Amino acid sequence: MSKATVIGLGKSGVAAARLLKREGWEVELSDRNTSETLLEQQQELAAEQITVKLGQSLELNGANLPQLIVVSPGVPWDIPVLVEARQLGIETIGEMELAWRNLQSLPWVGITGTNGKTTTTALIAAIFQAAELNAPACGNIGYAACEVALSQRGRGAEGQGGRGEGTAIQNHVDWVIAEVSSYQIESSSSLAPRIGVWTTFTPDHLSRHKTLENYYNIKAKLLRQSELQVFNGDDAYLSQLGLSAWPDAYWTSVRGKDFLISEKGFYIEDGWVVEKLTANSAPEPIVKVSSLRMVGEHNQQNLLMAVATARLAGINRDAIALAVREFPGVAHRLEHICTWEGIDFINDSKATNYDAAEVGLASVNSPAILIAGGEAKAGDDTGWLAQIKTKAAAVLLIGSAAPAFAKRLREVGYHTYHIVETMERAVPKSAELAKQYQAPVVLLSPACASFDQYPNFEVRGDRFRHLCLAWAGGWKPARVELTELENSSQESIVQSR
Repeated sequence: MSKATVIGLGKSGVAAARLLKREGWEVELSDRNTSETLLEQQQELAAEQITVKLGQSLELNGANLPQLIVVSPGVPWDIPVLVEARQLGIETIGEMELAWRNLQSLPWVGITGTNGKTTTTALIAAIFQAAELNAPACGNIGYAACEVALSQRGRGAEGQGGRGEGTAIQNHVDWVIAEVSSYQIESSSSLAPRIGVWTTFTPDHLSRHKTLENYYNIKAKLLRQSELQVFNGDDAYLSQLGLSAWPDAYWTSVRGKDFLISEKGFYIEDGWVVEKLTANSAPEPIVKVSSLRMVGEHNQQNLLMAVATARLAGINRDAIALAVREFPGVAHRLEHICTWEGIDFINDSKATNYDAAEVGLASVNSPAILIAGGEAKAGDDTGWLAQIKTKAAAVLLIGSAAPAFAKRLREVGYHTYHIVETMERAVPKSAELAKQYQAPVVLLSPACASFDQYPNFEVRGDRFRHLCLAWAGGWKPARVELTELENSSQESIVQSR
């Protein structure tokens, strides 16, 4: 029996292990972490004859080497053991690639981009489902891709942790709607969607990908292998490359036909999403922009790309209009949590870099009370800081990035900030400041990863949601006193207790 090793005991790793086991592989799953939850999964998988090794990393020694290694999305592609595996001739692929090999007879939509891909993916899936197509969202959203593959091989994915989905995946999937990160593209050699969508491109994940050029080339690989391509023509980087790099793509623009990069594409005119499928075809209105409940120009860009994808897949206007009208938005991305005494509390925890946080702040009413911070990423914070100076009445800083963010705010002449360290302190203080400044919005938009305080951005956003709802429901903590910093009556810091 051929041996396969799966690295990473997350949702993707477990689904990959189960898929391989059903294909007849001897499967071993390894994870360097250990916890009560992982121990429970270890016992569950042992009953399925899948070996799970916890608290240790894969080592390639001895005669019993695996013939295949499958890597979960969060595992870096260039760690020494994977480099060694490739040198030894061991086939090494990502979980998404394994899913593709089992599902390549189906048409895929592959959505990638620095920001905007989750909302675009969710909206595309909603439109396809409104057209009565079985089109599960997977990858970075919804199910692991291998869970979809499992469902098509005689076993549903129920009970395997499909995030954001209420039921098992039905058999006979019509389309696979996959949000694909740069990590997943990097570890997929043959993934070739019917339609590829590129939402935005700005510097991100450079600690993993090293250079902007390398990051771009990884994203571009997915689009080059896609039969049809949809691009956000309002993105500064992508539009600069334009037709010279992507001559056959369908481009989009919220600014109208005159700003369309090519002679075919989708644009907004007179409040409608308009389609122009060929250079010679007449423009056709598809759906009213006002049908979309989400705020912000960036969501109009997402709408354009979703509509373009749906029309290229042959979906009719009625299904598109229905889905757009009923689409509630995406959790943790400008998600309205509650309104307390006229103040809207908005969860934008998914804004894990400066560009996403800049868009988030630009999308809400001003003045806003901003909660930011976490584990800082490399990137250009210029636009974000300018947006803070324009839109934020005050900024509350949490997490390990707080001192550095405070320093950057001082450098640009912004002094109405408070280092509060934790979300538990940020929420009541934000309500107090919103009253003080008559701010209509409290916005959590961190511009940071979450890993200094939370396992992921979802848990961070869930904690914000819980605290906001508790506050709006009448819970009030003891008042937090802020110690004044020297030389400023507005700068303040909460001391650790």
